Amino acid sequence: MAEDWQQGGFGLYIHWPFCEAKCPYCDFNSHVSRTIDQRAWRDAYLSELQRAADETPGRVLNAVFFGGGTPSLMDPDVVADIISAIRGHWPTANDLEITLEANPGSVEAGRFAAYRQAGVSRVSMGIQALNDADLKRLGRLHSAQEAMIAFDTARSSFDRVSFDLIYGRQDQTAAQWKAELKQALSLAIDHISLYQLTIEQGTAFGDRYARGKLSGLPDEDLGADMFAMTQDICNEMGMPAYEVSNHARDGAQSRHNLIYWRYGDYIGIGPGAHGRITLKGQKLATVAYSNPQRWLDGVSKCESEKPRAMISRSEQATEFLLMGLRLKEGVDLNRYAAIAGHEIDQNAVNHLQDIGMAAREGDRLIVSDQGVIVLNAVIETLLP
Repeated sequence: MAEDWQQGGFGLYIHWPFCEAKCPYCDFNSHVSRTIDQRAWRDAYLSELQRAADETPGRVLNAVFFGGGTPSLMDPDVVADIISAIRGHWPTANDLEITLEANPGSVEAGRFAAYRQAGVSRVSMGIQALNDADLKRLGRLHSAQEAMIAFDTARSSFDRVSFDLIYGRQDQTAAQWKAELKQALSLAIDHISLYQLTIEQGTAFGDRYARGKLSGLPDEDLGADMFAMTQDICNEMGMPAYEVSNHARDGAQSRHNLIYWRYGDYIGIGPGAHGRITLKGQKLATVAYSNPQRWLDGVSKCESEKPRAMISRSEQATEFLLMGLRLKEGVDLNRYAAIAGHEIDQNAVNHLQDIGMAAREGDRLIVSDQGVIVLNAVIETLLP
């Protein structure tokens, strides 16, 4: 009998925690280190892969994602050894997608051909802005010209290259974003990620914001207008959203991220990496220790992870909605009922339909374009 996670697929996330510099908006687990023993890190990843494979024998792997941090700072031979081990541990889908995140610096760009040879099939580049002034404000080390050169270099090695932009930046007008977005879409191959700037606690931007030192941020109305404009322009240029912040041509969606949003199983390896894995019918949450040295030291003792937590059926149902309603395809209400042990509140569904926040198409519940803007409120309405 098929388990629920199989409806979402099976993926592997590998976290490389190191960056050349810490961006002021970033709340990911990233660290700046003068020296990195790449061989020691390779050995630790290989050890963790063996441990994970022993727990999940025979599963067909759909996607691998090297995230960070800046994985393009990994030596290509380290990436090659990791991919080789992965292919030895699990049977893989015929269309296995292996993505590596990269910054558009000259060092990383010089490695693209080697990453391709190592087995990487897709690159996701953190460009973030297309003008030097905003790149500097965002703490990025590359220029707009360097980003374009790196993007062209990546395209010469990979058929699939995505990139990220951040909008809603300080003092950015709707007209400026419209022009930048059209420029970006004219460059994009088949996928682009567009994130509205959010100020997170614990970041440099968060500290400045708390002190009233982060000026020029858009108000709610401008932010909503920028989001709506983004959807319209992307639709016009053949790159519709398939998730709140991700746009792709048909068939070019990020397979790894779809595993998250479709609530599949995924293994998280590396400092701070999260996972969701079903063992003996029980879905478990895994979290690795975030400090790089703590994680590295813990691998040899089989102590790289914090104690695992069992996810109850009600918690699984909540996570299923939180992830799945971000997708344009919405969620299968029959699957929700199977996870939760009860059907979704039909009164809540009817209310959301009446106010134009969601629609029911057969057995699927889909959040409307208006509902996406207030997605958290939509989900709160549906939760028991």
